[in-house]
Amino acid sequence: MATPITATAFVQALKKEGVRIEEVRDWRNHNRNKQGPWGPVHGIVIHHTATEGSAQTVDLIYDGRSDLPGPLAHGCVTKDGTVHLTGHGRANHAGLGDDDVLRAVIAERNTPSPNEQNSDGNRYFYGFECENLGDGKDSWPEEQLDAIARAAAALCRHHGWHARSVIGHLEWTDQKVDPRGFSMDDLRDKIAERLK
Repeated sequence: MATPITATAFVQALKKEGVRIEEVRDWRNHNRNKQGPWGPVHGIVIHHTATEGSAQTVDLIYDGRSDLPGPLAHGCVTKDGTVHLTGHGRANHAGLGDDDVLRAVIAERNTPSPNEQNSDGNRYFYGFECENLGDGKDSWPEEQLDAIARAAAALCRHHGWHARSVIGHLEWTDQKVDPRGFSMDDLRDKIAERLK
């Protein structure tokens, strides 16, 4: 259980981890906090955007859609390995998921297969949306995968978490397939290596 990182500390943690960042518009004050609480935070959810084109993707994650207002994540990781900071506070990214998975993330152990939608992930998780079509064919450049691992490691290091605090959206709910095109176990291995 942790208090969410401040916006300033988030920037500092990312820079210390060697992340190239871009601060998008008024991201420090951009959130969905009026819709419910943010925190305590317990982990990080990784997503794919199902989009292409970096500028349009970042705008989508910041602004959201007519049926789902932004921010849609705390950061958007584009194919060039830049982490675009898009929100600070509650974000519309995780939705409802399985409380058994939440307990496993808190305990930093392997997560069970999700089969319920009974916990508010937007309250408990940071989210990174990662630019990719999500069709299993679109490539994941090494600089993008490295940036995802570094960004997740920055938050883990700040909170004293291990790599098991990082899950894919498909590990949170059986309603999603993202991220598609790489293994979350491989990503956690990269994060664990950074945290040594």
